[in-house]
Amino acid sequence: MDLAAEGSHAGLWALFVSAFISSTLLPGGSEAMLYGLARAGYQEPWLLLLTASAGNTLGGMTSWLVGWLIAWRFPSHRMLQSQRYRRALQRVRRWGAPVLLFSWLPIVGDPLCVVAGWLRTGLLATVFFIALGKALRYSAVLWLA
Repeated sequence: MDLAAEGSHAGLWALFVSAFISSTLLPGGSEAMLYGLARAGYQEPWLLLLTASAGNTLGGMTSWLVGWLIAWRFPSHRMLQSQRYRRALQRVRRWGAPVLLFSWLPIVGDPLCVVAGWLRTGLLATVFFIALGKALRYSAVLWLA
């Protein structure tokens, strides 16, 4: 067994999990991990970008799915009790799925994904805009490294 290859895969999995967690309501440090791995020359930058973007996009889609499921269970007035969700609702209603380019932003990103699911934005457009926004953010981190 090649221990170097095994360690390489473990680091990518750790980055994926960190990126996934960072994209949910839980705090995470995927940018710091990505930066550190890139500075250390751990893997090719494109592989780090792909791994972090995939994990973060999947986390955003998980939030979208939560919103989609909430729409079945709760009437609209319940979603509007939170100021953050009211703002997110206004943005998604006004701009549609393209507003999900900003799903990477702290504090507002998670509510945008939940509200987009609640409003049943199209799956393909949702995945596209979430993935694009998150990949652009991680590209900026790699550029700084």
